[in-house]
Amino acid sequence: MAMQGEEEGISLLRQSLAERRAMGAEEFRSYFLAILAEAYCIVGHTDEGLATLEEALALVNKNGERFCEADLHRIKGELLLAQSEGNQAGAEACYNKALEVARSQQAKSFELRAAMSLGRLWQSQGKRQEARDLLAPVYDWFTEGFDTADLKDAKALLEELS
Repeated sequence: MAMQGEEEGISLLRQSLAERRAMGAEEFRSYFLAILAEAYCIVGHTDEGLATLEEALALVNKNGERFCEADLHRIKGELLLAQSEGNQAGAEACYNKALEVARSQQAKSFELRAAMSLGRLWQSQGKRQEARDLLAPVYDWFTEGFDTADLKDAKALLEELS
């Protein structure tokens, strides 16, 4: 619900996070905060999304739970762009950090997402070939799962960039 832009979904996510915290369940909190931040981006609540991401990144640094760190940086870039088109340099820095983290972790799905985000930014700046050169090798790494949303989106973006 939240990822479809429904405010009720965001309320349910926040409630779930509060209930998990009350039970002492802190595992995967950064992941759930990433989902919440992305949902805030979808509905246009960029300030809340950025605050949520700051909490998630602080958790990553505190507890070392780094499996979704790359996506946190990517989502931060998305929020910065949603906040203002003037934030392109900041968004690009976030996408590059996401790529760096994903590559160091060999997290190809997160690398794909970061490459798509940076590719879309470059596309909007008229850097179509650079965007294609970035995204194509990541997409080509995959040998299955082509019916997943991320790979469908990547294929569509590559077709736009051709």
